[in-house]
Amino acid sequence: MSYDAHTSDSSRLPIKFDRTRFRYLLTLTVALVAGTIILGVAARTTGSGLACDANWPVCDGGFLNLLPQGQPSFWEWIHRVVAMLAGFAIIASAIAAIWTDHATKAVAGLVTAGLILTPIQVYLGAETVLSYEMTILNFHFWTAILIFVIFVVALVLAWEDRLGARHVAIGLAIGAVTVPVQVLLSPIFIQQNTPTTLTIQMGVLLTLLAVVTLAALYGTEVFDSLATRGTIALGTLLTLGTLILSRESVMTYSPALDLTYLLVAGALFVTLLVGAWLGFRESRPLESGRAAA
Repeated sequence: MSYDAHTSDSSRLPIKFDRTRFRYLLTLTVALVAGTIILGVAARTTGSGLACDANWPVCDGGFLNLLPQGQPSFWEWIHRVVAMLAGFAIIASAIAAIWTDHATKAVAGLVTAGLILTPIQVYLGAETVLSYEMTILNFHFWTAILIFVIFVVALVLAWEDRLGARHVAIGLAIGAVTVPVQVLLSPIFIQQNTPTTLTIQMGVLLTLLAVVTLAALYGTEVFDSLATRGTIALGTLLTLGTLILSRESVMTYSPALDLTYLLVAGALFVTLLVGAWLGFRESRPLESGRAAA
């Protein structure tokens, strides 16, 4: 999975910006996008989405209503602050990807796609406050997930020369651990959801999504076994299903939906465990051969 750099040998930015800094900038961007999503869940579950007196982008307290007046509006305010920081990080990542030599064409394209989606997401965020329609809420959520995945893919590609088979196996193992945790935190087992449980669940779900994205992107590069590759492919599909069903189980009460969610999540747990085991088994001879070379 290698691509040629898309610029000349010299950086076109007036500041010194090496490859390591670019990688860390992408890492920060992913963290801020994830934080925005998690805080968005906190704002919704605390009923804070309209706490700023349905104002956007200002809130309901302080100078020019730039600050929150109380705890409910604080969650919506801090969500917007982190979203703003994420937006700045996305812009900075796009500038660094396009105008330096430290990003491949693939990474630059992905970051640019994320940049294009950002104003759309800002508009959807404003509409969730001004209209608060379920359709808008869903579009806002899934656009955020799409931006998150785009930057995770860019991050994996940016770090690919530092990654190995063992990293993929560890990622699959981490993913397997996250599955039962996020199921136990779902409305199926916790009847009275709190902002704490739902935000932790979302953080765990984003971790699952990130590590499976790593495995899906890089697993075919480092593993030759069809069994390992097939397991990773199946795990990717099951992760998508789990993500959708997890969202629906929170938004809708349906015993049939909950049962489907449990079955898909159970299949994902087993698949990721098997994938991790196969990955660790296959990574040992690969690392031994690399060390001998």
